[in-house]
Amino acid sequence: MVTAELAVATLAALVLLGMLLWGIFLVVVELRCVDTASAVARQAARGDAKGVRLAKAAAPPGATVSTSTRAGVVTVEVHVRARPLLSGMPSVPLAARARVAREPGGDW
Repeated sequence: MVTAELAVATLAALVLLGMLLWGIFLVVVELRCVDTASAVARQAARGDAKGVRLAKAAAPPGATVSTSTRAGVVTVEVHVRARPLLSGMPSVPLAARARVAREPGGDW
């Protein structure tokens, strides 16, 4: 009896650990999206094309970064689908947005 209970408890602990690790992974990817959006928006507001390229390179793998400027405000959106390591599980869409006012004197 003890071995069956131990086996079930061990499997439950492993499932819980897997879910916690997946949650931590999602938080890290979301924070990378937020960091990328804010860095790209700052560099685009300054008019620094090289800085924008470098900031976009820090985006999570598979992320799409879109930049738009309207009424003197630079808006950057980063979208990515976080895919789990196990096949058959659904992916999670994550996104971040940053807005920064354009700085005067940039390379426009």
